[in-house]
Amino acid sequence: MASLRDLSSGRYEHAGLAALYPGDAIQQALNLCHEQIFERVLESPLARQEADLKECLERMPGGLCGTLAHWRRMEAYRVLMPERAPGYLKELFCSNLRALLEILQEECSTVRSAG
Repeated sequence: MASLRDLSSGRYEHAGLAALYPGDAIQQALNLCHEQIFERVLESPLARQEADLKECLERMPGGLCGTLAHWRRMEAYRVLMPERAPGYLKELFCSNLRALLEILQEECSTVRSAG
């Protein structure tokens, strides 16, 4: 959902929906979906979040270990949060991501030193 949001305006963009529905309805619907998905992610066990994050990062062009370093340094995961999510949920999300990135970084370090 976050990839549908323009970072400069905060508005969601979807050409297919724009051809069928009014802009305000699209914004409301996609924002609601983004918030619901965000909450479901936070409700899932950390082990599930870790597996999902690892799968996501492995598919990125830099691969798992390369992307991890960038995400840790730049906190790139912050763009994934819904704009209007409550502050305490944003803090929980960032805390979880920092911890999970540390865990995955340890895994990369272990693999490198063993190889």
